[in-house]
Amino acid sequence: MFGGEILKISKTCVFPVAKFGPYTPALNQLLIALISPQFTRSFTVRTSLILLLVIASFGCNTTMTSSDSLNLTLRSRDKTTGEISIQDTKWDPKKTALVICDMWDDHWCKGAAKRVVELTGPVNQLVEKAREQGVFIVHAPSSTVSFYDGTLQRKLAQEASFHKTPKPLSTEDRWGTKWCYPDKERGEPEMPIDDSDMGCDCKEKCEIRSAWTRQIKSIDIKDGDAITDNGQEVYNLYKERGIENVIICGVHLNMCVLGRPFAIRQMVQQGMNVALVRDLTDTMYNSQKAPFVNHFSGTDLVVAHVEKYWCPSFESSDILGGKAFVFSEDKR
Repeated sequence: MFGGEILKISKTCVFPVAKFGPYTPALNQLLIALISPQFTRSFTVRTSLILLLVIASFGCNTTMTSSDSLNLTLRSRDKTTGEISIQDTKWDPKKTALVICDMWDDHWCKGAAKRVVELTGPVNQLVEKAREQGVFIVHAPSSTVSFYDGTLQRKLAQEASFHKTPKPLSTEDRWGTKWCYPDKERGEPEMPIDDSDMGCDCKEKCEIRSAWTRQIKSIDIKDGDAITDNGQEVYNLYKERGIENVIICGVHLNMCVLGRPFAIRQMVQQGMNVALVRDLTDTMYNSQKAPFVNHFSGTDLVVAHVEKYWCPSFESSDILGGKAFVFSEDKR
């Protein structure tokens, strides 16, 4: 029965137009009566009622269930002891953004560029899955957004209505954007790795050069996504959409993923719920520098730093299923 199909669609819905209230057995009987021949023998009227109910069912408010939500296992650490805390939480996809940080088409460090290429597949899978669930996607290839001038995605960020931030945005310049440095008032110490040499871990050290021109092509940019590297623009986008939660992935954690104006430090300071995808990131760390651990152990130390002083983290498998991503060179 066609009416039965409507009821299945509408079972968890609230009908705002008629204000019927949540689905109940009594509502079931009322809806059946409304579309029954006994209520109206006019085919036109009956068809109009059916269409009205279909429209209402798609436009209604729903109660978020486990299948609707992002079910995340968030890991954080005590600032003093480093003790790990685990919290299972549900985020509404419609109130969540996913930011892809500085996944450029090239990098001056050959090792870093190679790892970005390897990261691209799982990052794009995460983006596709999140987008399907209703998460707002923000592509943030810092200092290269002019490549996208005139695109719908760039205009979306530029034309978003202004919203004043709760706290002043960063004003210091670094590497082509504004920058958020370690926050001493928050008790954040220096990085647990020595990246003073810029972190190239190649045997033959690479020369620093201007390498990137855009986001790597293999991460899909689609209608409804935004492109920006500007803190005010990203905040405007979030406020327009009622975004409360920000997921961030990309590179490099000890630098851009923390310091960019759209990234962890800034968004935490603006009151967002922020979470790092800890298996879909990397660091600029040379294992010949302190604390003299391998590259991937160095990344783990920075993840722990973030979990202590800024935000929790989770693995991409929370959204994608299966196993967390591991770099092919990580033999631990």
